[in-house]
Amino acid sequence: MGAADWCRSSAGAALVLATSSDAEHPAESVADGSSKTFWTTTGMFPQELIIGFPKCVKISKVAIQCYLVRTLRIERSTSEDPVGFEQCVEKDLQHREGQLQMEEFTLPEFQATYLRFIIKSGFDHFVSVHRVMAEGTAENT
Repeated sequence: MGAADWCRSSAGAALVLATSSDAEHPAESVADGSSKTFWTTTGMFPQELIIGFPKCVKISKVAIQCYLVRTLRIERSTSEDPVGFEQCVEKDLQHREGQLQMEEFTLPEFQATYLRFIIKSGFDHFVSVHRVMAEGTAENT
């Protein structure tokens, strides 16, 4: 089987945690595969969301589409529960006035059952996350 986007709800991904909530822009939007829908934060930092995979997967690339995010950290866990996270990458993103930020992180292949996206700071009080993606293959179990 080829690489799949394991952060999509259609692939069995589930939103486990989001630190802010907006009924019009729910956090589940980041996993629907569309850039038109999004999760918006409620004004304080850090903000985070955790995506759980249906099984342990090997991830080779992680990507995010967002707006006004200044500093992003991505962490992974291989636990059965969303605990014991280890940092994969942290980066200061470039501000693109009026445009979505599209950041791809090609990483050494790693296993994960959960990914945590931590928005440490923003270019404004509110930021939006339109999509998160994790390209990889299922572990043979």
